[in-house]
Amino acid sequence: MSDAIRLVLADDHVLVRAGIRSLLGAFVGVEVVGEAADGNEAISRVGECLPDVLLIDIAMKGMDGLAAAAEIRRQHPAVRVVVLSMHADAEYVLQALQAGAAGYLIKDAAPIELELALRAVMRGESWLSPGVSRQVVDGYLARLQGDRPADPALTPRQREILCCIAAGNGAKEIAFDLGISAKTVESHRAQIMERLGIHDVAGLTRYAIRSGLVSAEK
Repeated sequence: MSDAIRLVLADDHVLVRAGIRSLLGAFVGVEVVGEAADGNEAISRVGECLPDVLLIDIAMKGMDGLAAAAEIRRQHPAVRVVVLSMHADAEYVLQALQAGAAGYLIKDAAPIELELALRAVMRGESWLSPGVSRQVVDGYLARLQGDRPADPALTPRQREILCCIAAGNGAKEIAFDLGISAKTVESHRAQIMERLGIHDVAGLTRYAIRSGLVSAEK
């Protein structure tokens, strides 16, 4: 179908790819257009197929998934990268976000989570498996060795909302937590994007993590 999510799948285990491909085949509007067994092949397949999404493992022979993700984002910035990994460690999640990934999914996640992640990144949102969002924030805080100054371009409320976005919360969740309307959250998010020159939620998430803006109350 014309509006299907076109996806390239990269994992160095044939049986794992077969299982994931079978799972993806059960999702309405998702089409696997290519497969790869390593990072270099993933780069080639993305160049050939120009998919909407690359679903890629981290640990692969030769070029790993993170290096491949960074190169693919450089060559094809419109492709959304979702990392599928057995690692829940904050270090891996941070590296994936820094490589340009829009989503990070743990391999023991429920099938519905994979579908939700794909649809989220297609909407321009980021997706972190439940349980790793807090690890990302806490892990980054531990490595900061002190607070960084807040970005003067943002108001306190905007920094607060940016922190919530970095934690993986959607507009309705943020609105509920902060006691404001979802429309107000969307308005603030648009202003944040304009001020920072970042025009997607995944980019905002990476910016917030790099800047240490993680002090907002949940």
